[in-house]
Amino acid sequence: MENNINHNKKGIKEGFLGQRMIVLPPNIKRKITTNLLSRQFYLTAIGYYPKAVNHDRVRKSGSNQFILIYCIEGSGKIQLSGETFELSPNSYFIIPKNTPHRYHSSNQNPWTIYWFHYMGEVADLLYERFLENGKPGVKMIPYDEQRLLLFNEIYNLLEHGVSDKEMEKMNLDLLHFVSSLIYHKEANTGISRTDLVGSSILYMKDNLSKKLAIDDFADQQKISVSHYSRLFKEKTGTSPINYFNQLKIQKSCQYLYFTDRSIKEICAELGFDDQYYFSRLFSKITGGSPSAYKKRHKK
Repeated sequence: MENNINHNKKGIKEGFLGQRMIVLPPNIKRKITTNLLSRQFYLTAIGYYPKAVNHDRVRKSGSNQFILIYCIEGSGKIQLSGETFELSPNSYFIIPKNTPHRYHSSNQNPWTIYWFHYMGEVADLLYERFLENGKPGVKMIPYDEQRLLLFNEIYNLLEHGVSDKEMEKMNLDLLHFVSSLIYHKEANTGISRTDLVGSSILYMKDNLSKKLAIDDFADQQKISVSHYSRLFKEKTGTSPINYFNQLKIQKSCQYLYFTDRSIKEICAELGFDDQYYFSRLFSKITGGSPSAYKKRHKK
């Protein structure tokens, strides 16, 4: 294995006591890109730099890979596109591919970081999920020992072999690691219940049988309609009414699949006075009519 995977500090001017780093050589990367299971999302380099004094990296032309930096101690800065982003303990940032950048550890309080370089079509999609309103930003994340154990599993797989199954498992673990950061709030819904939008969505789910307008949602949160609408769209990417309607249609699908209720009864249950409006809304969201859905999916 030492002949196949680069464990040295090539390209890193400074060394850090206790550091770990593996860079996949071209022959291994070529093998991964021909694997149908791995090529959509795959690692090219991995590292752990504890208390990385003088860590400073500049890429004037950027990298053709995404770079994820996850900080657990100390601090440091990332500069790209004329902006500076500061990482502190329990935060992470993803540097987009093909973007000039610089990142460096704090002189007074050097960071301890875990980092990955990765590629693939899914990597592009996940980066879009990382953005908020189309812009990158530092994301805070609660400390989780399991996440660090997952890093070790990925690293150990690389150290012990490069068979197809080992590479598949390693890249699936990497996808799990990255998605555990990006989808943290969605995976921990109990945490989001305390924020305004999370609370509002719970209110929607509890009142699917009612006809509610945006004023009702804003009043429930005790803020103005304009402020509520802006916050809701920033968090979900859509308007409150559209989200509420999607929840209603989602619920109607459950009724159509699991019960013998008629479409008229379902309309009444979900606060729709106009069955034709319900059918048009259902078709717009699902791509087919309620009757066609019931015929296709009913047990």
